[in-house]
Amino acid sequence: MTPMSVDRRRVCRVFAAFAGVVVGFFAVMMGPAAPASAHAALVASDPGNGTIVPDAPNKITLNFSESVALLSGKIQVLAPDGSRADQGEPTADGGTVSIPLRSGGGRGTYLVSYRVLSADSHPVGGSLTYSVGAASATPTATVDDTKVDPVVRAVIPVGKYLGYAGLVLLVGPTLVLALLWPHRLSRVGPGRLVWTGVGLVAFSTLLALWLQAPYSTGSGIFDVRVGDLRDVLGSTFGAIMLVRLGVICAAALLLRPMLRGNGADSKTDLALLGVLGVAALATWPLTGHPTASPVAGVSVVVDAIHLAAMSVWLGGLVMLVGFLLRKADGRELGAILPIWSRWAATSVAALIVAGVIQALIEVSSLDGLINSTYGRLILVKVGLVAIVLGVAWYSRKLVMSKAAEESPGSLRRVVWVELAITAVVIGVTSALVQISPPRTAEAASTAAASTTITKTLTNDKMALQIDVFPATVGNNSIHLYAYTPDNKPLTVVEWSATAALPSKGIEPIEIPLLRITDFHAVGDIALPSAGEWTFKVTARTSDIDQSTLSTTATIR
Repeated sequence: MTPMSVDRRRVCRVFAAFAGVVVGFFAVMMGPAAPASAHAALVASDPGNGTIVPDAPNKITLNFSESVALLSGKIQVLAPDGSRADQGEPTADGGTVSIPLRSGGGRGTYLVSYRVLSADSHPVGGSLTYSVGAASATPTATVDDTKVDPVVRAVIPVGKYLGYAGLVLLVGPTLVLALLWPHRLSRVGPGRLVWTGVGLVAFSTLLALWLQAPYSTGSGIFDVRVGDLRDVLGSTFGAIMLVRLGVICAAALLLRPMLRGNGADSKTDLALLGVLGVAALATWPLTGHPTASPVAGVSVVVDAIHLAAMSVWLGGLVMLVGFLLRKADGRELGAILPIWSRWAATSVAALIVAGVIQALIEVSSLDGLINSTYGRLILVKVGLVAIVLGVAWYSRKLVMSKAAEESPGSLRRVVWVELAITAVVIGVTSALVQISPPRTAEAASTAAASTTITKTLTNDKMALQIDVFPATVGNNSIHLYAYTPDNKPLTVVEWSATAALPSKGIEPIEIPLLRITDFHAVGDIALPSAGEWTFKVTARTSDIDQSTLSTTATIR
């Protein structure tokens, strides 16, 4: 074989790995190109969105699908005239946010805008309206609390990609150096690889701390204030990132003698490195989707196992293709490769099991797998992993046949292919952590389906508002409000109402009503079946005047 052909093959292998990294970055950049995702959903509010209440409330309550944290100055309530209607600081208790209001609020439509942090450190923004007495023009918000700066949105997953790459270069090579590295071989090259991993993890962590400030507040990447950074460092996210930095610094001190070759046999150092490794790996799921999972404890453990398996497998492959298959002799490879093959098989098995459990928790349904961006990326990841497993099976076959010990070049080519494809898999993973899982969308849609239905009916004598809550089969509350044609409260002497579902042969059911105020009545009814219900209301306003109005509403 001529030197020129060797150089060409080397160039091809380097190009294959480089192409994998480039495509991985491309997957990262394309993944979050959709609108900014919220990882908690507003499931209810009091007053409800779009409802009309007879009197001004003294507070507003927002209920989210998971725990949220407040962002300073990011919740406001605007009165119909555009002035601030909120008073004092809002409070958060789990997924419930309470906003105190000024007393004596006037009639008209109010705008509530909010931006909070969900349990997985992603910002959640939105707005809703309610009216006191009667609807009016909606006040205009001065800021958009749903936006995320596009540069910040693009750089965050790139930082995550670098962090995952750092884990791969840190965990796998350290394990190989500690347990499989031949004593006669220099540790300079692998040491540089490990230090690169340490640097990437530390850099990605510092970058994440910086980016969390504009990501939370919706500002630009260079518009970060000292107070914003202080808020990040004081949050759960900041605390976990600081723990990660501390663990990395402690690990670096223990790694120095190992990488020099004079402390590799220290069992105490190896045990401490193992503990630090577990602590470092746990910081990734503690700032992501697993913390907001319905089974958070299971999700955090499974995600940590997923990361550990990936880091051991891919980091070991890097050591094989970069050093061992080039420098180790046949006798050494004969001892190393069977052990590595078992490690790889165990890591892959853990990777698959953990990945399946994660997908079942986050996707939860076939529809979510097929019809959501998150689910489709999962399918892409599964397809790529299937290809990698096929290549890994072939490489294991080479190892078992002993051919790799005599001619390691063929195994090196196979491993290069594995690494190129897995670079793309890491890119897809980096995009996934920025996208709302289907369970979030399902929580939001369930909330939308079960919120209050409000209908306003009018004739020449009155305007009648009907509120049905929740709009689902089961026990329901009916609120009735009567107004004059010019939206002033109208006294009703006597109320009566019925509900019927003609499509299923359900005759009108009398709704028992209680008169709360002169123009407001409330009743309870159990609607037994889903469908388009007909509600008929009669309001008697004097001994001789009464109005009967009817409407339909979809009950799910």
